[in-house]
Amino acid sequence: MTSTETLSPAQPDAGDRRRWIALAIVMTAAFMDLVDVTIVNIAIPSIQHDEGASFSQIQWITAGYALAFAAGLITGGRLGDIHGRKRLFLIGVGGFTLASALCGFAANPEMLVASRILQGGMAAMMVPQVLSIVHATFPAHERGKVFGLFGAIVGLGAVSGPLLGALLTEWNLFGLEWRPIFLINLPVGVVALFLGRRFITESKAPKALKLDLVGVALVTLGLLMLLYPLTRGRELGWPLWGYASMVGALGVFAGLVVYERRKSARDGSPLVELSLFKVKSFAAGIAVQTVFGIALGIFFLVWTLYMQVGLGWRPLRAGLTGVPFSIAVSMAAGMSVQKLVPRFGRKVLQAGALVMAAGVLIYIAESERYGLGIASWQMALPLVVMGAGMGLIVAPLTDAVLSEVPREHAGSASGLINTVQQMGNALGLGLVSVVFFGVIDDRLTRAQVGPAFVNAFQHALWWVAGVMGVIFLLMFALPKRPAQHVEGAGELPAEDTADKQPELVS
Repeated sequence: MTSTETLSPAQPDAGDRRRWIALAIVMTAAFMDLVDVTIVNIAIPSIQHDEGASFSQIQWITAGYALAFAAGLITGGRLGDIHGRKRLFLIGVGGFTLASALCGFAANPEMLVASRILQGGMAAMMVPQVLSIVHATFPAHERGKVFGLFGAIVGLGAVSGPLLGALLTEWNLFGLEWRPIFLINLPVGVVALFLGRRFITESKAPKALKLDLVGVALVTLGLLMLLYPLTRGRELGWPLWGYASMVGALGVFAGLVVYERRKSARDGSPLVELSLFKVKSFAAGIAVQTVFGIALGIFFLVWTLYMQVGLGWRPLRAGLTGVPFSIAVSMAAGMSVQKLVPRFGRKVLQAGALVMAAGVLIYIAESERYGLGIASWQMALPLVVMGAGMGLIVAPLTDAVLSEVPREHAGSASGLINTVQQMGNALGLGLVSVVFFGVIDDRLTRAQVGPAFVNAFQHALWWVAGVMGVIFLLMFALPKRPAQHVEGAGELPAEDTADKQPELVS
């Protein structure tokens, strides 16, 4: 039988041990999503070879997921606020598991792209609930520890994904070639569904909200108008309609802001909670997340193509080469939240941007020095430096963005955080057509492929270094010190909370 109780926004039940089991479940789902992305990256050359996919199609295998993910994240966060975060989380996990099966049994590249788009849409239902459930379940003084764990999970996912993808691809289990990289999600998803139903406590927004269908349409239209021509521009010869579409997307987003303001004033149920941008830490963090996503979108795809196509390495060697990077991310992420940020504040994140940029520049120098003869151990130094820089950013940035957000807007805020990062990621993947394929001749002999891909990789890394410089400057807009993790952080003023208690259903 269902019971309902009311708790203060700043006072989740700290004595409920089930919240740690719930944390493990939602972190497992987040881990599944992270691993899925990195597994696909390492298997892209194998998919291209086995299925005869074009370079445009392999971009769409990654960018299609990011597009659907970005377009649906805000909606997913809002649906969790309205209908219950536990309910939407379980729907997302179930749909993600089904889409993974479709990816695993895809008959051709077109079906794989379509299944990846569905997978991204289901992830958009699942992922926003992770931060929302954490934000609504844990008291403020515990959230620093929780976000530190989240950073460690990010690093672990980065470690496990390439290795697991490389092993599954190399092993060719049951003659399925690359397909087990998707099918492995099936048992994980089933277990997450079973345990999630039992241990996650339901939470909703404190007052009845309605889904803003016009807002959903405007967000989706604007993102598609911006990202579709960017992703396919090179393949289609950069037609005039593509430039017109990207410019028109800005008008759609401007119209979205106007509409959302009116919607908020009329019934208080906007898709995008514009009042969040009055919180300085949130607005600045959103800008950093977007640009950071661009850097990651460019780097990870061109890095895989550089190692496996340019250098001719097998997936397992490429996966093992990335281990130092992943370990560095994981270690630095945990250290930054627990020890460094409380002492040095914003300087830690800015140091992370500079360190990551330094690692990129070292990588360029190493690639130029050794050319096609570069060894995995010669990549270790730049990868460790890059990983350490990324770790210093990724975990504390999430905490900084959410630290001052009222809990009743947790779903909307986390949806926005993930949306802008995925939008940046999709922009980065789209820019691969310009910064990587744009400097490669369309007709290469076998002997020309290696040198051309090495040169394109170095060219793309200069872009990544420049983006990290932009991130360093944007971080000056972040608060010098993060909000203290004490009771009441992220709480509305007392006079505003009387009628805004979140409903927790156990």
